[in-house]
Amino acid sequence: MSGPRDIHSYLAEFEDIPGTRVYTAKRARAGYHLNQFAMSLMKAENRERFKADERGYLDEWPMSEAQKQAVLDRDYNRLLDLGGNIYFLAKVFSTDGLSFVEAVSTMTGMSVEAYQAMMQAGGRSPEGQRSKKEGR
Repeated sequence: MSGPRDIHSYLAEFEDIPGTRVYTAKRARAGYHLNQFAMSLMKAENRERFKADERGYLDEWPMSEAQKQAVLDRDYNRLLDLGGNIYFLAKVFSTDGLSFVEAVSTMTGMSVEAYQAMMQAGGRSPEGQRSKKEGR
């Protein structure tokens, strides 16, 4: 029987999955204000304020400059890296008039049609690179 596993080593293993960002407690802490900003867009008056002056609205939130720039760039993969939760970020792309499928397809580098076809066929194949550090 082995001893207790170091939680930090265990969680670090999630960073080795190619193309995947696991929403850990560390990401949740880093993205708290980013996600609160995104949730603020549930109110019509906040969406209008954001659309009228994106930078000014973002500056009202204690987010990092990297988080603010990723919102301005609509770089959803970067936002995930910086602690964004995809379900909260949905409020951002909904504010832009994008559907979930349209936004997520941009995160894969695929067209909406190609992304939909892949998902209808069962999603990405589990074959291929499974570890960043091992290149397999």
